[in-house]
This record gives sequence, C-alpha cells and structure tokens, in this order.
Amino acid sequence: MTTFHAVVRIDHQAAEILQFDTEHVQAQKVKAHTHHTAQHGSGVRTEHEFFGHVCDALDGIPEVLVAGSHKAQADFKHYVEKHRPALVKHILGYETVDHPTTPQLVALARQVFLKLDRMSGTPTPT
Repeated sequence: MTTFHAVVRIDHQAAEILQFDTEHVQAQKVKAHTHHTAQHGSGVRTEHEFFGHVCDALDGIPEVLVAGSHKAQADFKHYVEKHRPALVKHILGYETVDHPTTPQLVALARQVFLKLDRMSGTPTPT
C-alpha cells in the first residue's frame, strides 16, 4: 500500500504509527525498551533510542501528524530537530490529544491534512 499520510500517537512508552489513504489504514507499533541501570543518563539514552526507532518507521512518508500529550510531543519534536533534521519538513503539525480511538485519530488526521492541503493549494493524492 502506497501511503501519503501518517499520524503518530506518541507517549514516552510507545508510539502507534497509522499510515492511511482514502480507503485503508495500516498500523505499526513501536515500544520503548525499558531497562533500568544505575548508570547516569541511561533514561535519556533509552528515550533517544525509542525516538530514533519512531523516526525510522516514519522514513519515506511525505506528510506526518504527531499526536499525543504536550510533553511527549515537545520531547519528540526536540529530538527530531536535533538528531533527525531531514524529518522536520515532513512533520506538518502537532496535535495534543488525550486517548482517542484509532478511527478518531485517523479522522482527526484527515481533517488536519485536508485543511493544510487546501491552505497550500495542493491537491490531496488519492
């Protein structure tokens, strides 16, 4: 399935990446690996590793919406800007959400992308 859009629901423990077109939705989950050590900064390394896996999963998707808590979005945005600057241009927005269902999340993403496409005068691929 060739997809043009994706929405990522992210927190600090897991991310759900929903790639979609007009008729189909394909889901992928990425989980953070938590391993507790006494070593200083291991939590930061674990978070960076997790965010890196999320970025890898988004590779090749032209338009991405990131959804989640304000804190998770801010941390992910900071990581992307610092460590994956090529991905920045593909992330078209950030939406703060609580716990939407998958259909609610896809509907939100479709609304956001449609609005952005209309504002830019870009026809939405089907």
